[in-house]
Amino acid sequence: MSKIRKLFRALKLIVGQPSLLNNVLDDEGVWHKYVQKKHRFGNGLPVVDMQTMFPKFDSLIPTFAFLDGGSLPTDIALLMNLAESIEKCNYFEIGTWRGESVVNVAEKALHCTTLNLSDDDMRQIGMSEEYIKLTAFFSKSKKNITHIRGNSLNFDFASLNQKYDLIFIDGDHHYEMVKNDTEMVFKHLIHENSVIVWHDYAVNPETTRFEVFAGILDGIPSSYHKNLFHVGNTISAIYTNKSFPTHQLQNPTNPKHFFSVKLESKKVI
Repeated sequence: MSKIRKLFRALKLIVGQPSLLNNVLDDEGVWHKYVQKKHRFGNGLPVVDMQTMFPKFDSLIPTFAFLDGGSLPTDIALLMNLAESIEKCNYFEIGTWRGESVVNVAEKALHCTTLNLSDDDMRQIGMSEEYIKLTAFFSKSKKNITHIRGNSLNFDFASLNQKYDLIFIDGDHHYEMVKNDTEMVFKHLIHENSVIVWHDYAVNPETTRFEVFAGILDGIPSSYHKNLFHVGNTISAIYTNKSFPTHQLQNPTNPKHFFSVKLESKKVI
């Protein structure tokens, strides 16, 4: 079949079923080419190792459920170590879910604020009542955590009227939302030394998620791109004004470090 015939066939299918267009727009290959052509980051971000950022890296994560939709232990360890390195850290995050990330950061930060969709917002996008009831499951009773409900797409970030030392962007991971959340954070919430972390920048620690990456790159001025890194052994990207030795992401990766893991089960009260 010729390319022209394939094109007309594809257009006919999309006209008949418009939702098929989402398969094209969500294709990682398309986003990879977009990032390469527009930003020249076809190989992803330079990688900084956790042990380079924190030479005495050692982390105990008090609360971890090993359930769907959560962060990797190394992602949470990254946030906790960052919070601990900032005196009287004021933390903000987009995307609470079960509250697993924020409840752990609250062990190291002075105060935490977390923004999540309202119950009605979640119902409108088809979330089940069981899902909605689990929002902030781990964090709702923690005294140094403030829970805010709203949609980051139309939330008035300026109304918070403060700057944050550490910000975790972990809301909707589609391009438009990542771009929006990034723009809003940089416009309203940062000071000159703020650190920003994006979750799900990578599919896994060895594979970039280019749709999210595109949203990050398009959400900040290109002059800031030099301050972006992929933190090794995590699926997170970071913005910081600090400089680190880095290396290019390899897949498969030859491990330079490994982690000791101790698991202790505790019953939810």
